[in-house]
Amino acid sequence: MTGKPEFSGSHFRLVQTRRAGRRIGKFGLILLAVTALGFGGCGKIKSMLAAKEKPAEPPAVQAAATPAPLEPKVEAKPEPVVQKQPEAPAKPAASTKGSVMVLCYHRFENLPKDSMAIRPEEFEKQLEQLKAEGFSVISMADFLAWRRGEMEIPEKSCVITLDDGWRSGYSVAWPLLKKHGYPFTMFIYVDYIKGQKRAGGQSMSWEELAEMRDAGVEIGSHTVSHTDLRSKKGKTPEQYDQWIREEIGTSKKLIEQKLGIAVKTLAYPYGNHNPEVRQAAMDAGYEAAFSVYGQRLTYHSPADQLGRYAVEGNKPQTFVAALKMVGGGGGSMEAPAAAVSQLAATAMLTQPMEGETVLEARPVLRANVASFGAVDPTSLEMRLSGMGLVPIKYDAENKVVEGVPGQDLKDPSYTVILSGKVNGRRIETRWSFNFQKAGAGDAAKPVKK
Repeated sequence: MTGKPEFSGSHFRLVQTRRAGRRIGKFGLILLAVTALGFGGCGKIKSMLAAKEKPAEPPAVQAAATPAPLEPKVEAKPEPVVQKQPEAPAKPAASTKGSVMVLCYHRFENLPKDSMAIRPEEFEKQLEQLKAEGFSVISMADFLAWRRGEMEIPEKSCVITLDDGWRSGYSVAWPLLKKHGYPFTMFIYVDYIKGQKRAGGQSMSWEELAEMRDAGVEIGSHTVSHTDLRSKKGKTPEQYDQWIREEIGTSKKLIEQKLGIAVKTLAYPYGNHNPEVRQAAMDAGYEAAFSVYGQRLTYHSPADQLGRYAVEGNKPQTFVAALKMVGGGGGSMEAPAAAVSQLAATAMLTQPMEGETVLEARPVLRANVASFGAVDPTSLEMRLSGMGLVPIKYDAENKVVEGVPGQDLKDPSYTVILSGKVNGRRIETRWSFNFQKAGAGDAAKPVKK
């Protein structure tokens, strides 16, 4: 007999079963616990999961509270106060006291062929005299900014303009203006620029204009063809309206396309305009439109009829009048009768122009008498040498006298004598032109103004 107990088969199975039962019991307790947790704690688990999903509600609570953090942004209040403060200095209180005279030049020649040209040395003397007389030469941009109330200008200011697009403006006048540090504006009519149908040997090119533009020279429009914009002959009202808008608007667009600039100013050909022309200019987007009715310009002068002094080589008194800023306009400065009398013979634009050759047997004779001052319209008389009195009509709005000879011209030259009364004192002015019958050789090309 050994020391090991002996088990029968049945006893062994019982022992094994008991052992298995104990193991099963342990696992059973674990299983029961898990099961109990699974069934009995199901509601708790679900509620816990639901609790985790419910944070959608706290955002609602937070959303309700979000306006509070946004309030500090509103408290800064930068827009109503900070942004408007810098605009206060632009108030034009001081600038309304300024005044401007605008000079108009055309050609610059050592041996002037007609009154539209001025000798370079005379031009430079005038530039020097501007400074001596206390004038500040300002740019057109500054003039327009002053008119908008954006800046102030000196009490005595001057703007210099050159009309048409003559090359001498580029080759002669520009170097002298640069020498004195004076800004200026070119008023060009596009048909006269090189490559266009009315160009000549003295015309500027687009390349030269671009060079001037790059150097700071300002460029304005003088229309397409430089034709009197008041001419309605042969046009219906609709055709006339379309024509002036093309002359005024197309020139602006072409210059802008060619030079890549914004054209803001217009100079009326010959200084002539009427209500339709002025309206077309404003509709085209011009900020200022100029005539050649010399006058002192103020802050309140109408933008569509700003006067300039047309300086001519054989009429030095026009420049003298410009320095005195006589001739009326929007200011309060009135010229005494003696000064007006002196100015009358010089500061006006005429048609035909001084020295011009005409082909029409009965040309329109026209003159602006704004420089006369407060002229009595009933006293105005026009005479033509060799013919006597010429019937006239007077445009009081534009201060223009116009007449047509009662018979055909025959002589090679004529003198027009225009007179009127200001404060009971008679004023007289005169100019001459030439006549050539059509077909009698090559007629001189009319000088453009």
